[in-house]
Amino acid sequence: MVLAIDIGNTHIVLGCFKERELLFTELLSTVKSYSDLEYASLLKSALDFNDQSIEKIEGAIISSVVPQLTGTIKKAVTRLTSIEPIIVGPGVKSGLKIKIDNPAQLGSDLVVSAVAGIKEYGVPQINIYMGTATAFSLIDKDKNFIGTSIGAGMGIEAEALSSKTSQLPNIAFETPKKVIGTNTIDSMKSGLIFQNAALIDGMIDRIEEEYGEKCVLTATGRYASIVAPLCKHKIIIDEDMILKGLIEVYYKNQ
Repeated sequence: MVLAIDIGNTHIVLGCFKERELLFTELLSTVKSYSDLEYASLLKSALDFNDQSIEKIEGAIISSVVPQLTGTIKKAVTRLTSIEPIIVGPGVKSGLKIKIDNPAQLGSDLVVSAVAGIKEYGVPQINIYMGTATAFSLIDKDKNFIGTSIGAGMGIEAEALSSKTSQLPNIAFETPKKVIGTNTIDSMKSGLIFQNAALIDGMIDRIEEEYGEKCVLTATGRYASIVAPLCKHKIIIDEDMILKGLIEVYYKNQ
């Protein structure tokens, strides 16, 4: 079995594969103050809860956009399994042809998401990641990663609304019945959900116009299943895209 770990700014996604079959996923909180022992304990708990043996783990791969935690999680995996995990970054084979100005600056989550998107859904493709940030990545018909557009994600928007205003509360990410709300909660839900759906539709139109062709549209990240179905464009939702990309990169480096 292989552990695939994606370290994000808010959450850590853990997946366990038997070859390319995803056995289970778990979501952990990103806590920069945790030690390698604390994360090793969480990893062990995830395996135990899903009836998987540590002894069967034969490999591991990590993508991370939180440099402060990369080494900690790496130590946690090694402490738990005695395996040195692969860290997605410069020098690791991904098979992705990156055409941006400085390929080393591209987030590893966007790299592995693009790898899975190409394999699963084809090109040209607009690969949308909806997490702490919202990112639109363009992969052309020759499977080149052309570039990306990065903005604040829904979690940041909701936090900013409640923390920077005096009368707006924290809200759940639920779709309201109407676009125009008649109370504060529904109005805020509309602003987060419907405004982001309109943003995605608008960005797709602009990217396709600039590229000059229609693209396959894919979305992943914890907010994708909430917003993408409300978009006017037909978007393929794959919540496990980053994990699928990680396992592909893992086998490319064996």
